[in-house]
Amino acid sequence: MTSETPNAPPPEGFSRHYRQSPLTNPWEPLWSRNTGDAIVIGLWLAEPHTNSRGFAHGGLVTALADNAMGLTCGLKLENVLGLVTVGLSIDFLSSARIGEWLEVKPEVVKTGGSLAFAQCLVTADGKPCARANGTFSILRKLERTA
Repeated sequence: MTSETPNAPPPEGFSRHYRQSPLTNPWEPLWSRNTGDAIVIGLWLAEPHTNSRGFAHGGLVTALADNAMGLTCGLKLENVLGLVTVGLSIDFLSSARIGEWLEVKPEVVKTGGSLAFAQCLVTADGKPCARANGTFSILRKLERTA
């Protein structure tokens, strides 16, 4: 993968990410894979994803971690309108560079009646570059009573 070919096909099992937003639209193409337990998000790092030093921007990594963890918590819940992030922490372990495959691998830690907790590991070409923890408020659908 080079900076001249940021739109190469993703690794096997990934398809175009189904959840677009105004924030992530400029980062397209984003890819995702539903493992049944998690929504893994990935992308080929290109210049629009970088900071002034040419490394993956921390805001990009943080936003993708938030997205992947929230969507993954949603897989484990029923009767939910959505999830809202109420806490997010991230540790940057190393840099990621243009041309590398960035992959966000979340897992649910716990879901409850009003909160859900997740964590994720972010890798660049398979090497850990960040880890994150998220807490999400669960927005539940109102149940009708007779």
